[in-house]
Amino acid sequence: MNLGAETPVPDDVPRPSVSVVVVAYDMGRELPRTLASLVPANQRGVCPDDYEVIVVDNGSPTPVAAEALDGFGRSGRLLRIDPAPASPARAANAGIEAARADLIGLVVDGARIASAGLVAAASRAAHLALEPIITAPAYHLCGAGAGHDPVDAFTAADEDRLLARLGWPDDDGALFAHSTIAASSARGWFAPMGESSSLFMRRRLWDQLGGLDERFALPGGGLVNHDVYRRACEIAGTDLFVLVGEGTFHQRHGGAATSGRIGWEEMQRDHVAIRGERYRPPARAARLVGRVRSEALGYVQYSLERRDALLSAAS
Repeated sequence: MNLGAETPVPDDVPRPSVSVVVVAYDMGRELPRTLASLVPANQRGVCPDDYEVIVVDNGSPTPVAAEALDGFGRSGRLLRIDPAPASPARAANAGIEAARADLIGLVVDGARIASAGLVAAASRAAHLALEPIITAPAYHLCGAGAGHDPVDAFTAADEDRLLARLGWPDDDGALFAHSTIAASSARGWFAPMGESSSLFMRRRLWDQLGGLDERFALPGGGLVNHDVYRRACEIAGTDLFVLVGEGTFHQRHGGAATSGRIGWEEMQRDHVAIRGERYRPPARAARLVGRVRSEALGYVQYSLERRDALLSAAS
């Protein structure tokens, strides 16, 4: 792995409580918003020295500029992998390795806007168990409300207009009212998620897993993010927490999976070749923590309906 120049950490910067690793590739439009959602000015309940954000540029044709992290002061760091594989697995592992905090969160898709309480909520949840696994539901920006509605017709230009109209980032609650639940969370809050778009664990769990499996080499990583989430949930003695008051909101960026360049069945074949079986969500009950925002109440109803449908299908 060839790491380019890494932003150095000044000697007088205190060790943070949380590290957030963000992996990005060719996201000149989307990454600035993701980083804007994570800067101390827009994250509630945390101080600038409480956490750090590590951006790992996975060989973008136009490198991520150091100025992209100006809003983080001394708590933002930039790594670049060049040349880089098509999968983000190696970049994610490099970011996890570079993290200075014990609690490490991974946002493997740098096009995901974080809700304003994500870092603080993850930090609080980490104190609820000895070996916590912490995540939040995933959503897609769209013009509709709660539910798993098609978003294919909602373009990048539509996202731009929506965010401008909502006055984001001043009002992140409006994101919940103008989004639809992602496929990974389509079973609702009360059923297992298929993957985690914001996965927080203590370093010893990341080390136990060996990070992301770099054999998942498809563009975009295929099911590598699903795989690390499921393997984490299978570790005995862990507790899974879902932050129902928080979330990440996906922006359209032509990703390998969301653009359809790599289909679900191709990713499943890749998973079978590596794991010997098709991927399935972890059969793991989660503890829901946090306060449900008023803008997200529609997801409670949606989740209840999905739970009833799943129970009916199983009976």
